[in-house]
Amino acid sequence: MSSIIQLLPDHVANQIAAGEVVQRPASVVKELLENAVDAGANDIKLILKDAGKSLVQVIDNGQGMSITDARMCFERHATSKIRQAEDLFSLHTKGFRGEALASIAAIAHVEMKTKQDQEELGTHIVIEGSKFVSQDVAVLPKGTSFAVKNLFFNIPARRNFLKSDTVEYRHIIDEFHRVALAHPQIYFTFYHNGSEMFNLHASSLRQRIVNVFSGKTNEKLVPVNEETEIVNIQGFVCKPEFAKKNRGEQFFFVNDRFIKSGYLHHAVMAAYDGLLKDGAQPSYFLYLQVPPNTIDINIHPTKTEIKFDDESALYAILRASIKHSLGQFNVAPVLDFERDANLDTPYHYKDLEGETPTIQVDGSFNPFSESDKPNKHFANTNSGYRRPEPTSSWESLYVGLKQDSEEIDTKIFENETVTSSLFNNDEVEQVVHKTYQIHKKYIVNPIKSGMIIVDQQRAHQRILYEQFLTNITVQLASSQQLLFPLHLYFSNDEMQLISELKPSLTNTGFVFEETNEDSVVISGLPVNISESEVSIVFEQLLSDLHDGIPESSFSQNDTIAKSMARSLAVKTGAYLTEKEQENLVNGLFACKDPNVSPFQKLTFITMRVEDLDKKFAL
Repeated sequence: MSSIIQLLPDHVANQIAAGEVVQRPASVVKELLENAVDAGANDIKLILKDAGKSLVQVIDNGQGMSITDARMCFERHATSKIRQAEDLFSLHTKGFRGEALASIAAIAHVEMKTKQDQEELGTHIVIEGSKFVSQDVAVLPKGTSFAVKNLFFNIPARRNFLKSDTVEYRHIIDEFHRVALAHPQIYFTFYHNGSEMFNLHASSLRQRIVNVFSGKTNEKLVPVNEETEIVNIQGFVCKPEFAKKNRGEQFFFVNDRFIKSGYLHHAVMAAYDGLLKDGAQPSYFLYLQVPPNTIDINIHPTKTEIKFDDESALYAILRASIKHSLGQFNVAPVLDFERDANLDTPYHYKDLEGETPTIQVDGSFNPFSESDKPNKHFANTNSGYRRPEPTSSWESLYVGLKQDSEEIDTKIFENETVTSSLFNNDEVEQVVHKTYQIHKKYIVNPIKSGMIIVDQQRAHQRILYEQFLTNITVQLASSQQLLFPLHLYFSNDEMQLISELKPSLTNTGFVFEETNEDSVVISGLPVNISESEVSIVFEQLLSDLHDGIPESSFSQNDTIAKSMARSLAVKTGAYLTEKEQENLVNGLFACKDPNVSPFQKLTFITMRVEDLDKKFAL
């Protein structure tokens, strides 16, 4: 029997590795940027076309490569970072496996130009699908330029799995943020389809964070600094009042490498215990420096997860340092027995002596006097006192009171008699009590066959969803003008989302007076949105659209309507008056699809009298 196990050809093995290393254009961006950082560059340019599908180019001024290294870097498991297995536990660089360039070259057209500083000429290599097309000598500046074109050109199935340009671009932005925030000493520029998106000069860590996220980020940051034998922690956390619903601006860096750690995130949340609203997520930018031999980086294909030797100690130190920072900068509530400076005597009153008030007494004043003339002495005093004009005799206040009270009592009894004669007790009960609210969550409404139980939050979501969707589709939404326009500040990524959704938001009733790079000015709101709810609506909308904007306009409108309905619907635990309960029930059954909420959850259930009888028959 012939053998059935064979070694894979190199180009097939590279494509298999590419499926693990290169999942989307953002993966290429990550690998090329990290290689540029490892090369010692202090000026890195990232150039994209069509969200990286057509072109991803990274140009750096690093140390470059020799002719031999330029050819070897595209071989599998070829790396300059490690020589033996022990080196895996003393890594000081980003990449170390030697898989990235070989995987990228297997599924794209790659053009590399590189030159070392001491060399006169550089190397120009062109590869298409793991095949070397050409290798020439060229006159080049110091550093390396990688251009990756037509990603997944030889794997159409993988290319079809890519999302829209908007979604892919957002993933690239995330990877760019992670590298740029980890290295504030490097000058980064970012171009997409010919437009400059970022221009980040070398700066301090705080300034780099502000430049990346813009807006009013500087006002939100609280510095964290802690040095111990186990770990050195520095960075920033955001004040609790600026917490968001999504987990976008949360960054952990260990030895200048971005990581994801649910365990460390729990430590941060524990430090904010009692300071955040339910469901709120704080933003943080934390940089941890630990000895390289105490961590294992090689446990995940994307190298975003790390195993620590002593996680419990790291957890305790991180939580304590954040708590200390929040308390030190008066962010956390503390007992303060210091005197309030606002109660100090003003400077210009410091040496003045107090004046004794004068008291004047009118000895001739008689409160029972019937004189119509006010006392002349008191009329001229500085106190401003004026005696009231005398009224008529006090006995006139009670004239006719007994007669009126008797007539009122008679009318009351007459009305009660009429009411009892018109309705029997059951009918009165039905008229007075149409709906009931149970545990501030459900509304019970009696019907002929039994009763219906309505979930007030889901029902209101359905009502608002259909209202917003109708307004967006018909484009006849009414707006309420604001006396003072609202200024809302967002990061660069959030402003891009808002700009793309601006036409749909306008159809819902929002009036945008200005749209700047990091803020919008809103002068009009939909009629059912209050001024205090605007920031909540936008925060929820941006959170729902964090993973990408739908392609079709109807899907965009549907997403906006769902998000606004989720934000503005009455919540569980809210008390509703009887009139509000009736309006909610009537509004629900006036909807086109009252059975489910916009998120396909039941809005009400029906319980028949027969079902209740069966319960009591047991």
